[in-house]
Amino acid sequence: MPILGIDEVGRGPLAGPLVVGAVILPEQDRAWFQDLADSKKLTAKKRENLSGIILKESATGLGWVTAHELDKIGISEALRLATHRAVKSIQSLHVPFSQIIIDGKVNFLKQTPLSPYVSTVIKADSKIHEVSAASIIAKVARDKYMHDIAPKYPKYHFDKNVGYGTKAHIEAIYQHGLTLEHRKSFEPCKTIANFQPTKIIKKNTTSKGQKAEQTVTDYLVQNGHTIIERNHKTYLYEIDIISTKDDKIYFTEVKYRSNSAHGNGLDAITPAKLRQMHFAASSYLKYNNTKFKKYQPLLAAASVVDDYRVQDWLIIN
Repeated sequence: MPILGIDEVGRGPLAGPLVVGAVILPEQDRAWFQDLADSKKLTAKKRENLSGIILKESATGLGWVTAHELDKIGISEALRLATHRAVKSIQSLHVPFSQIIIDGKVNFLKQTPLSPYVSTVIKADSKIHEVSAASIIAKVARDKYMHDIAPKYPKYHFDKNVGYGTKAHIEAIYQHGLTLEHRKSFEPCKTIANFQPTKIIKKNTTSKGQKAEQTVTDYLVQNGHTIIERNHKTYLYEIDIISTKDDKIYFTEVKYRSNSAHGNGLDAITPAKLRQMHFAASSYLKYNNTKFKKYQPLLAAASVVDDYRVQDWLIIN
């Protein structure tokens, strides 16, 4: 009696669905069986060709769990749910099988009538043709989904990263925020989802504010700093001035008060603002860690008053 092979694709991406494939191959050997392998070890073209053949000549099923569902129930329950959906799909074809082999260590059909027929095999996708076939159809289906939604979210290049956390993808998340396809229970999406960009204090983009930032820039240069960036902006945060001196990198917030009698501009550095500054600095360094890996990060604030003079420049962390 035939084997039902089961494998999942999309456990680790930051965006997109989790997909489980289920396959019962033809009982008689086919020449293309010898080409079956772990989907990750095949070229995209080879996977697509094999997927077409598998879908045509085999009994197949797919189980999908959306990013939203995964966030609600967690990855372990999502794997179980996707497996159940894939098996239910293939059972609807009424093709008999005598054994179920699931890739990995976990029996996702435990406590079901099918559990006694299940064997779990580590790296089964490289050892057992039915499981290899399941990994191939799941991979091709998921990749196609990510390619299809890429035009809807062009800034994230899902057609290239298919939702995985490449450096460019993570940078896009920090620049533009999250989409409906992102998994908000996965880091760094979780941190970003919990961060409230609406609470960020908007920068003064007036000529006075810009002149104040230039005043502080000149002050830092005169005191031996090298300016790395000014007005670094992302979807989630802004940094007024980034500079280095010796083995330290400084993130300076500029506060301007037109009248010093109204208090020091540094009074605006509230605990909430300080948390935002920490978030901004750590986010910047996370994706520029090669360049500034050996630098000690420091937060600073500058107060500019009256006739555009620096009243204070203080390290605040």
